[in-house]
Amino acid sequence: MYTKDGESYFIVDAHIALWDARPENQLNIHGKQFIDCFYDYHRNLSPESELWSYEEYLYYGGERLMKDLFDEGHVDHAIFQPARLGAFYRNGFGQTEEAFALASKHPDKLTYNHCWDPRFEQAGLDRLRRDAERFQLKGVKLYTAEWHGDSRGYKLDDPWSYRYLEAAQELGIKNIHIHKGPTIRPLDRDAFDVADVDKVATDFTDLNFVVEHCGLPRLEDFCWIATQEPNVHAGLAVAMPFIHTRPRYFAQIIGELLYWLDENRIQFSSDYALWTPRWLVERFVDFQIPEDMTEYAPLTVAQKKKILGLNAAAMYDIPVPARCAVTEPAAA
Repeated sequence: MYTKDGESYFIVDAHIALWDARPENQLNIHGKQFIDCFYDYHRNLSPESELWSYEEYLYYGGERLMKDLFDEGHVDHAIFQPARLGAFYRNGFGQTEEAFALASKHPDKLTYNHCWDPRFEQAGLDRLRRDAERFQLKGVKLYTAEWHGDSRGYKLDDPWSYRYLEAAQELGIKNIHIHKGPTIRPLDRDAFDVADVDKVATDFTDLNFVVEHCGLPRLEDFCWIATQEPNVHAGLAVAMPFIHTRPRYFAQIIGELLYWLDENRIQFSSDYALWTPRWLVERFVDFQIPEDMTEYAPLTVAQKKKILGLNAAAMYDIPVPARCAVTEPAAA
């Protein structure tokens, strides 16, 4: 828990991963391209004090994750959002068994979300039903640009995607997190387009669609969709580190999101281990919209509390200490 100026913040890091990108797990050149692109994001957007070596970035393991998030990172609860990337990594990129074991050992601190790919059709749908029971899933993470055979992506409104979403409703998997943000080499930019979110949000009103990376670089498209669809939420993974390298750009992102969505549908994410949460939490608590950006209202403590943890806690039924509750009305 993070405390500053007499205010206590309950922190939910709503998008983390435990990955293995070591050479022995890379299936082909694309596995190296992918983790190299991740590392470029890490290196270019992090403060110098927070930089990791390339070798430790390839695989860091559960012990370091627990230290970086909970011992040093101010995080109270975190949610795994895995990417499989089976076309690039022998045993997958996100480590299912290791992450699930860690979440099972620390259920008060970690929630494990899983993934699916509708291009596996009926076999994958049968697997989803088994996974939902085994992992007691409340949410999933979808990677619409993932490669599968000759396919280099799918859309949420494809026929098989609809069958998976229908199954999610039936199984009580209410939180659908979707990577809709910057492309990652070698994946295709257009496969991350946000347009398909509009249709499924309209047709599946019982589900929450959390658009990770808030659609960047398509922020305007995302905002126009989200303002019309009350079950569409914004995840701040990848947006957060611009608070360091491009603070005015970050002010624009958060200002637009608050204008279109309000503070109840925005979730903090460090995107660990692209970045560690400690410095992001501290800088966001201290952050304020520059005074000359007059089209945006100042950020309130209440808004920051909701974004940093209360919104995700409500979505996942995570208990929050009373001292971390909102004590002032949020700005209209």
